[in-house]
Formats: sequence, C-alpha cells, structure tokens
Amino acid sequence: MLDINPILLLITFVVFLSLIAVLNSWLYNPLFSFMNKRDEDIKKDLNKVGSNDNEINELHSKAELIIMNAKLEVAALREKVIADAKELADSKLEAKRAELAQEYLEFEKSLAKSKEQLVNDLTSDIPLFKEAVKAKFSQI
Repeated sequence: MLDINPILLLITFVVFLSLIAVLNSWLYNPLFSFMNKRDEDIKKDLNKVGSNDNEINELHSKAELIIMNAKLEVAALREKVIADAKELADSKLEAKRAELAQEYLEFEKSLAKSKEQLVNDLTSDIPLFKEAVKAKFSQI
C-alpha cells in the first residue's frame, strides 16, 4: 500500500512554500505591477484622447465657421460680380439702343428724302404719262 513518509511530506511542503515565495517575488509581483502600470497608462491615454476629442470638436467647429464665412463672402462677391456684369450689359445695351435709334432716324430722313425725290420725279413725269395714256386710248 501507500506509505506516507512524513519527512518527504515535510520537504515537499517546504519546497512548495519556497516555490510560491520565489514565484511571488519573481513572477507575480512584477506581473501585477506591470499590469497596474499598463492600466494606469491606458487610463491616461483615454483621458488624453477625451481631451483631444474636445480639441478636435473645437477645431472642427472653428473650421466650419471659417467655411461658412468663406461661403458668405463668396456669395456676396458673386452677387457683386453679377450686379456689375448686369450693369455693364445694361450700359452696352443702352448704347446700342441709342446707336440704333440714331440709325433709324437717319434712315427715316433718307427715306423721306427718297419719297420726296420720287414724288418730284413722278410729278415732273406726269405730262409724259398723260401723253402715253392718250396715245393708248387713241389706239383703242
């Protein structure tokens, strides 16, 4: 059967306790301190990230404000340019209208002169027309 040897049992117990003491000092305590340090570093990094989020949100809002102001400036500038272009086009249109009106007046004057000339020519040719009509009637 099994014999229990008390000296061997005692030696095994002492070796077990010394092994636990050695593992505790060499392995477990450094491992726990490393894990605690890592947890603290993670918490610090998370806090930094949280503060970075606030900074990022502030910068993002500033960027949106700058973009909005730029869009407003662009819209105002666009309206000004459009107004200037319309004013220039209107002035050119008015100048062209005035030029065309002047040309029309000159055309009406020349047309009136031509009409007068034609009336004068026709009135001067009336005796010839009378003679031609009399000649035609006499042939009939």
